[in-house]
Amino acid sequence: MTLFTDLKMDEQILQAVNNMGFEEATPIQAEVIPKVKEGRDIIGQAQTGTGKTAAFGIPLIEQMNQEESHPQGLVLAPTRELAIQVSEELNRLGHFKGVQALAVYGGQEISRQIKALKRNPQIIVATPGRFMDHMRRRTIRPKYMKMVVLDEADEMLSMGFVEDIETILSEISEERQTLLFSATMPKRLQSVTAKFMDDPEVVKVKSKGLTVSNIEQRYIEVPEKQKFDTLCHLLDITPPELAIVFGRTKRRVDELSEALTRRGYAAEGIHGDLKQSQRDKVLRKFKQGTIDILVATDVAARGLDVSGVTHVYNFDLPQDPESYVHRIGRTGRAGKEGIAFSFSTPKEISHLKFIEETTKKKMIRQDIPTYAEAMHGRYQQVVNKLLETVKNENTEDLESTAKTLLSGHDPVTLVAAALKMNTNEPDNVEIKLTEEASLRPKKERGSRKKGFKKNHRGKKKPYKQSRSRNDGPSRKRKKNV
Repeated sequence: MTLFTDLKMDEQILQAVNNMGFEEATPIQAEVIPKVKEGRDIIGQAQTGTGKTAAFGIPLIEQMNQEESHPQGLVLAPTRELAIQVSEELNRLGHFKGVQALAVYGGQEISRQIKALKRNPQIIVATPGRFMDHMRRRTIRPKYMKMVVLDEADEMLSMGFVEDIETILSEISEERQTLLFSATMPKRLQSVTAKFMDDPEVVKVKSKGLTVSNIEQRYIEVPEKQKFDTLCHLLDITPPELAIVFGRTKRRVDELSEALTRRGYAAEGIHGDLKQSQRDKVLRKFKQGTIDILVATDVAARGLDVSGVTHVYNFDLPQDPESYVHRIGRTGRAGKEGIAFSFSTPKEISHLKFIEETTKKKMIRQDIPTYAEAMHGRYQQVVNKLLETVKNENTEDLESTAKTLLSGHDPVTLVAAALKMNTNEPDNVEIKLTEEASLRPKKERGSRKKGFKKNHRGKKKPYKQSRSRNDGPSRKRKKNV
């Protein structure tokens, strides 16, 4: 066990860490912080929820000089939400030292960001597209950066930002210190590290599998047309305190959140097409518990850190095991237990097995829940509410009325009637969702050799690349992220 006091940190940062309630460093913090303080370039391979923001944030803040008039540290992140979250944590860590971080991202007026830059923040946390905009406007001068952090680099690669990252790094002084954090290390990412990092030391967080042990993982084999009723039944049987439902596309998120609302659930959706102000509003409602179900795409939910998420529902299976790990990592945080359900159509079972093989974690198979089980769950909610009232409420003023009722009616019949009266019958309004195509595992999708197929004359020609319908931006739109 490594305590933060063992890491010889700046006293003002240690005070901030203590105020945040942390005493013991996570494995990646214990390994990375001393190495970064020595000036080493670092490649950190770690999953979500391992504490990597503090791992790079503490030594980053220690290097900042409050007297300089230019930003000296840069953190590049794949999404707005992650940029905001990282900047917030850096500001908490740098509070007593007087170091400030500014989030810079698309979807917010650039004039507002330029005004904020004039207050001389020491650290910029940015999405690559918007940072490029500021580079072109010369409102941020990369040459003054002492340290650069690439956070969730594999996600930036999959979103098409790798060329932007290379452009940005080429504009920053070669004397910089570079840190890269990524769950996986694809070959394209390895070429970036070889070109732009100086003899980096690799730090891997060892774990038996890709997923944490305090998340119960279940799957239900269910036809596409039965998915929505299955979700509703699960929500009724065991109501979540806070839940995230993952859909594969923006259209799916819109349809799902609307359908859940029509069925009487407190749900809203977020995806990349919403304005930042709209996304912030939805997330604020979710964190405050005004809504208890958040419907999201992978990219929109990337980097979300909401305490108290008890359930994750993979309404659509993710494209790859890494996305699965990120999704279910939204629950089971801070040592608490969580549960993740994955819906698989019969055609997708091989893809689900591929996820299991990669994560080295078997999911528990569960039968499709029935309407009767859902109703039992609703009745149980009313029973719990009744028992809570008996325990905590003063009911003396109603005892006379209760005795009168009991004198003329069977007690069991009366209680049953009270439960039925207070149980909300499920709204059976018909819901039709646009069907999504089934997924196949990567090993099947990549079975065509070298990306060639034969034309009608028997000659080979390259496959035409088609853009996947995910939540990532296209090359033309990437600067709006």
